[in-house]
Amino acid sequence: MSKRARANGFARPVVTRRDYESASAVAKRLSNQADRDSAAEKRLQSLLKELDKYDDLQEEEAEDDQSDLHHSGPHRRWSDNGSDDN
Repeated sequence: MSKRARANGFARPVVTRRDYESASAVAKRLSNQADRDSAAEKRLQSLLKELDKYDDLQEEEAEDDQSDLHHSGPHRRWSDNGSDDN
């Protein structure tokens, strides 16, 4: 048996940006492969699903960050919190 095991049709979850970049490189390599077997095709589909999930999570986090920036309370300066002893 070779060092690398054959594709089993599954992809691990994409959690970090590094995982995303690696998974997209593998997906690109698999998509360019003309003689894919059924396990490689399943793995490609699984990788694409995981990449989509990661994209959706990133979009949700970006929307949450934007909503945090627009709070309805008064805007305060750092000097508003200090006490004036003058």
